[in-house]
Amino acid sequence: MSEYSSLLTELSENITNEDLEQLKSACKEDIPGDQSENITSSKEWFSYLEKDDKLAQDNLSYIEHIFEISRRPDLLTRVIEYRTTVLKISEDDEIDTKLTRIPSAKKYKDIIRQPSEEEIIKLAPPPKKV
Repeated sequence: MSEYSSLLTELSENITNEDLEQLKSACKEDIPGDQSENITSSKEWFSYLEKDDKLAQDNLSYIEHIFEISRRPDLLTRVIEYRTTVLKISEDDEIDTKLTRIPSAKKYKDIIRQPSEEEIIKLAPPPKKV
């Protein structure tokens, strides 16, 4: 079994039916309602995401995003561990590609970048109390 398959198996074992409903809800923009109803297990969910090109051995950004907005830091941490140890992709390397892969994140690209010195608003110190 490949490390990628092992990752998906481990993630599946930690996703309950209730979790699955929450995950499907988090990606309802990308999974049509009739398709969503047919997905009854986390393995089927991963399979659908792979067929829809949202998940691959070297493309985990989408599920990272879904786990993050679904408040599943345990699953997110496991995916990040896989990405950094198996794929050798750091968080810094990933940020630009992540923004191009997740449609809803594209609109935030300008917000995420660091502001230049000219863009930083300098605040005056608070007035002294008398």
